[in-house]
Amino acid sequence: MEPAKNILRLGLPNGSLQEPTLELLKRAGFHVVVSSRSYRPTVNDEDLELRLLRAQEIGRYVDHGFLDCGITGRDWIAENKADIEVLAQFNYSRATARATRWVLVVPEDSPIQSVKDLEGKRIATEAVGLTQTYLEKNGVNAEVEFSWGATEVKVPELVDAIVDITETGSSLRANKLRIVDTLMESFPQFVSSKAAFQDAWKRQKMETLVLLLRGALEARDKVGLKMNVPSSALEEVVACLPSERSPTISQLANADWVAVETVIAESVVREIIPRLKSLGAEGIVEYPLNKVIP
Repeated sequence: MEPAKNILRLGLPNGSLQEPTLELLKRAGFHVVVSSRSYRPTVNDEDLELRLLRAQEIGRYVDHGFLDCGITGRDWIAENKADIEVLAQFNYSRATARATRWVLVVPEDSPIQSVKDLEGKRIATEAVGLTQTYLEKNGVNAEVEFSWGATEVKVPELVDAIVDITETGSSLRANKLRIVDTLMESFPQFVSSKAAFQDAWKRQKMETLVLLLRGALEARDKVGLKMNVPSSALEEVVACLPSERSPTISQLANADWVAVETVIAESVVREIIPRLKSLGAEGIVEYPLNKVIP
């Protein structure tokens, strides 16, 4: 009888984090195919078994052992009070590299100026646990009700304030709402169950996944740049490269020329290519990166 095959059960978030998470996995070398009729995506790694679930649920399922690991927000881990291991934090959100924020929000003309003004008031939110903890920390008694969605439209007619999630704050401003305070900032985290963390094979597999995902995230907004440079201009060329590390320099067959290669932020390439050209660089090639492993 053949021994049971090792499988790592990984939970991935659907909703707003689905596309950036799948793109990160793709850059890390994992091609995930999602069917509209299934919550079990396929992936080009026979050691992985994927589940596509609401980010709100992943921490709880990892805690209970239904999943070995998952990617979910720090906020939902706290909301569920999940007892799990955090292996890594990945600094990306739905549309930007900024953290999402849970914020206390009121109408622009509301008299509420601080959390203390919420005494005896009513608050709507999807993050009931986070909000109750926040109120307790500040010694405020208020009624917190669960919101099933469209939370922004509930003030001031239905509730006095809301606690909602935002990335840029633009939607809140468009609805004439004002942020009073920030309860928590959150990025996606790679988390493991206690049991999986103690399993040698699963832990090694998870650490490999984290390494590759970090490398893919590190490569975000960076490109490779290589060129041929006259030896006489090398010092000036290197000086104008905003490289994180010293560039790689190789001697060419022609003793008067060298090859220079480096990794830089994509946003500055358009600024320095004309400068490099003016210094005599030739054969300048810019190429995309999938992973940068420190």
